[in-house]
Amino acid sequence: MQTLHYSITIKAPRAHVHHTMLADETYRAWTSEFAPDSYYTGSWDKGAQILFTNTEGSGMKARIAEHRPAEFVSIEMLSEVHDGVPDAQDTWQGAFENYTFAEKDGATLLKVDISGMPAEMVEYMDAAWPKALAKLKAICESSGG
Repeated sequence: MQTLHYSITIKAPRAHVHHTMLADETYRAWTSEFAPDSYYTGSWDKGAQILFTNTEGSGMKARIAEHRPAEFVSIEMLSEVHDGVPDAQDTWQGAFENYTFAEKDGATLLKVDISGMPAEMVEYMDAAWPKALAKLKAICESSGG
């Protein structure tokens, strides 16, 4: 298991970046770098379960471990999902995705820290995350944050 770190500076207030990152339509747009038909069902409320999936029923079942709007979001991965069925012996269990939003001079530094990453996923994530963050940046900066 590995820990991965990504970050990007977005010329928009952190409340706008936070909202744009999690809103259904814009979430689908920036996460298309991971899967073209990505979406989520569930809630971003602390303690809530959420399913990150695609139209084929594959993705991740997770729990929102912490959510302080425009400051910090922590997602605990519970299991991988295949054809709509959670994997009971999942290598992702106990992994966390943490998002930190820090604002300075009207711009937001968005930091993404992922712990417990299965080694076989590192190359894929290292390719996809920079593209996804660049797409989020473009959406945030073009939508009048």
